[in-house]
This record gives sequence, C-alpha cells and structure tokens, in this order.
Amino acid sequence: MTQPDLTHLLFDPEAGQVIREPLGSGDGWWAGAPGAFYDEVANRFYLLYRYRRPRGVEPDRGGELLLAESEDGLAFRDVWRLTKAELGSASLERACLRRLDRDDWRLWVSYVDPADSRWRIDELRASSPLGFDASARRPVLTAGDLGVEGVKDPWVASVDGALHMVVSLAARVPSAAPASDTDLHSTADAYDTGLILSHSGLAMSPDGRDWGWQGPILSAGGVGTGWDGYSARLACVLPAEEGFVGYYDGAYGVANHYDEATSLCAGPDLRHLARLSPDGPLLRAPHGLGCCRYFDAVRAHGHTHVYYEYGRPDGSHDLRVTVL
Repeated sequence: MTQPDLTHLLFDPEAGQVIREPLGSGDGWWAGAPGAFYDEVANRFYLLYRYRRPRGVEPDRGGELLLAESEDGLAFRDVWRLTKAELGSASLERACLRRLDRDDWRLWVSYVDPADSRWRIDELRASSPLGFDASARRPVLTAGDLGVEGVKDPWVASVDGALHMVVSLAARVPSAAPASDTDLHSTADAYDTGLILSHSGLAMSPDGRDWGWQGPILSAGGVGTGWDGYSARLACVLPAEEGFVGYYDGAYGVANHYDEATSLCAGPDLRHLARLSPDGPLLRAPHGLGCCRYFDAVRAHGHTHVYYEYGRPDGSHDLRVTVL
C-alpha cells in the first residue's frame, strides 16, 4: 500500500469550536473522551463525553458520562447521564454508541472494575438512546479474560458484516522486573504507574454478543523508542480509498500519558496499520504538554465532523469540534 495523501484530515486543533467546558480550572479538570455517532435514520448526531475532576475533588476522576444529541453536530443538548456511583466504580472512561438495527441500540462503557481495580468494558442494550439501564449491563471484555492489566476506550465499526471493536489495553512490560498487583492497581489506574505499555487491540463479533479477541493491532514500542513509545491508542478509523485511515494518540512516557498528542495511521485493514509520522505527532496543542487526544470522526451532510479533547494553557481539557 502506497502512503496516502491525508492532508485533508489535518487542521489547526486550537481553532476548533469548544462545545463543552471543563467544570473547573487547572490540572485534572477535563471535559472530553468523546464518542460520536451519526444516526442516518433520525438525521441526528449523538455525542458521549466524560467529565473528570482531580483526585480528591468528589466525585473525583471520571465521575460522570453524558450523552448529548444535536441536529447540526455543533450545538448539543444533554439527554442521558451515567455516574460512576451507579457502577460502584472508581472512574468512568470513554464510551461508544451504535445503532445496529431499528430498535437495537448498543452502548459500550469502560470503567474501573470494583472487584479488581482494573479497567473493563461492558455493554448496555436499549430500544432507544434514552433507554439504557446500567443495572442490565453485561461484560464484554475484562482484563482478567485477556490476561492484561486493563482494557478500556471502546470504539466500534461494522466491517464486512462483522463488528470490530478497537480498545486500549494495558500490558506489563516484558523486560521489566515483575510488578506486584499492589504496585499496578493500588490507585485503580495501571496506566498511570509507568509499569505497563498501552497498546491498541481488536475484538470481533458477528452479532454484537460474542466477541473474539484478535490481539494487539497498534503497539507501543517501549519508553525511549519515540513520541508514542509508552502508549499508542487508536481512537477511530475512517474508510479510505485503499482501506482505512485512523487517528491515534500517543505518549512518550507516564509523564504525558494524560496529555497525549495525535497522529494518523493507515492500512488495508484494521490488523495492518502503519504509522504515518513516526518522528512526531501531527496534531497537538502549542502549549504545555501538547494535549490533543481522544479523536472521533463522523461523516455526515457532506463533511467530516472531528471531535477531540484539547489541553488548555492552565492544564484543564475542553471538548472541541472541527468540521472538515
């Protein structure tokens, strides 16, 4: 596959329209982790996003997940809310909404499992976007089942009649000294320990119920190997002329894994994606650690709406959109 010209997917992230403000100023106050979906039947945009507060400011970390709807993809109104208390969890992370059939809506949520303090992914089903009941959730992917230290941030696409779920997974560093479960999970976030590498993985399902694990598809090479050596998180993909193109964010180490920058990857399928800028990210903020992450993109009305989390100069993060 020849390297495609993807300049049409690049833009100035600082010029994006702010659609959700953080709830406070400074480090740890975030509005972001967007999950976007355009429903062609209702001609409506849906956007999932999460509010985060600093540790110690209750309800701290990822305290709540919200679903908003819009007619134009720019002005959103909140229509549904899920709190971490409803899951008995320490934190909520990114989620994904899809309509599989007329009355078959799916919501995949990631959160810290209260049983072992590792990130996991569950599914909720409903006949409408407002009908999700957290008490009826069922497990989809758990860290224990996959033999990893965490799995989160689901993003789902239908490819060749099967559902493909892209996820972020935390795996122990093979060459490192063995780390105890206490070292890895005492803060309920193995990603923030520096004792793992964060890769992108893939699961597949013919029906949205039984998922088969396919393994890593975009791996972090290790600290010291580049700007995305600690984490390489595939955020979303779009169909391209010769396969797929994806936005992915990365971090060089644990020091900036909350403030990742973003680049592009491309390939003939989701198992064979090549990085397009190994020397550095293509999309970043011009200040601080350059945070510009958690991209999601939907094509509608002849345009591509790109949603992303953006780091402000004061250390907080807001949620933005750019229309290409």
